[in-house]
Amino acid sequence: MNYLLIRHKVADFAKWKPAYDAHGSARANAGLKEERLLRNIDNPNEVVLLFSAQDLNKAKQFGASDDLRQRMQQAGVTDKPDIWFLND
Repeated sequence: MNYLLIRHKVADFAKWKPAYDAHGSARANAGLKEERLLRNIDNPNEVVLLFSAQDLNKAKQFGASDDLRQRMQQAGVTDKPDIWFLND
């Protein structure tokens, strides 16, 4: 199984979450299924997302897309996201 892991900080989780939820169809179209949405205990505005990826190429295209970058910016992501592609 392949996975996509994203870690980033947001300005305000309560404002980021609805924007994240609204982008669900784009994640689904990329073959991504959310496995975990985690928040840092010491900084609840730091988010870690783990997705299973049906198609690694589609996942990589999604991770590098302008659409994702623009959505993150609009949602209030405040730092450069860390994006990893993993397998077990």
